[in-house]
Amino acid sequence: MRILHVSDCYLPRLGGIEIQVADLVRSQSEAGHDVEVATATPGESVPGVHRIVARMPFDLPVHPRGSRHLLRLMAARRPDVVHVHTGAVSPFAWMGVRAAVRAGLPVVVTVHSMWDPLTRALYRGLDTLFGWSRWGIVATAVSHAAARPIRAVAGRGVPVDVVSNGLDVSAWRPKGDVRPDRGDVHIVAVGRLAPRKQPVRLLKILLEARRRVPRSIAMRATLVGDGPARGSMERFIRAHGMEGWVSLPGRYSRDQIRELLASADVFVAPAPRESFGIAALEARAAGVPVVARAQSGVADFVRPGKEGLLGRTFDELVRSVARLARERELRELIAQHNRETELTRCAWPAVLEGFERNYELAAARV
Repeated sequence: MRILHVSDCYLPRLGGIEIQVADLVRSQSEAGHDVEVATATPGESVPGVHRIVARMPFDLPVHPRGSRHLLRLMAARRPDVVHVHTGAVSPFAWMGVRAAVRAGLPVVVTVHSMWDPLTRALYRGLDTLFGWSRWGIVATAVSHAAARPIRAVAGRGVPVDVVSNGLDVSAWRPKGDVRPDRGDVHIVAVGRLAPRKQPVRLLKILLEARRRVPRSIAMRATLVGDGPARGSMERFIRAHGMEGWVSLPGRYSRDQIRELLASADVFVAPAPRESFGIAALEARAAGVPVVARAQSGVADFVRPGKEGLLGRTFDELVRSVARLARERELRELIAQHNRETELTRCAWPAVLEGFERNYELAAARV
């Protein structure tokens, strides 16, 4: 099958969508498909990657004449399906949708983000202007939480399936059967330090949990990542005397994250609008109990008391972190379950099968 992926953002930029699309391209190529990418992200010339780039302020991945270039590319390559990847607002990706519809090609749109009320209002307005829900496209979301607002906006005109993000599960499996006891409870979080991820709220959760855990239990936290909220986090840590047990080491490579998770006792993902949570999935695959929002996409692979603990409010998250810090037996029970239970739905064979199912549906709707 000839597949053309269209994404605003792609390698060498590093982020959730960029890495996920790159891994999907690699997995589909290894499965025997002819796969190419069209992106507005600048970078070195790579076979199979078409960079449609314009000089834009702040290096925004947008091209003012993207539709024309994409339509020309699709006419030349004639893919069997165009697979478009969007965030909350992705102008270049939606140019790809429009170009594919004009070219009469099957279109699958994967939404990698959670549509908040403002985003839903935007897409309703765009549907009124352009009628995109009547273009015959097929949509997928990365979780059931992310799918609900899309269905509410698109209505019956757009089928919305849930296809999980993919993960090479075996690469994240812990090497040993038992996590070494270092005499303290190590709490870990991994993600971009951006306001929408609520990293300062994460610090507040840790601070309050520390107050609820007996001082006889040592706690430390490693919060991996970088971004615009780092300064606010550093000021909060200094203001509340958390320097001795909370560290911000910056961005880590995948290998460094694997090594970090090998020493982790609890993983925390507090963002309520987390559409999926690939870092939380990696932690769960590594055998680490996960604490996350019940209304986020993490709830697709974390069940309360099984793979971790979920909370709907700030206080429930605090109670969950404090409980896992206090109750070693519960931590070890969840960790054992995570080590021994396969994540088949998020493994690449299942993800590829899900997309192929939607490619067939999109072809039938042209």
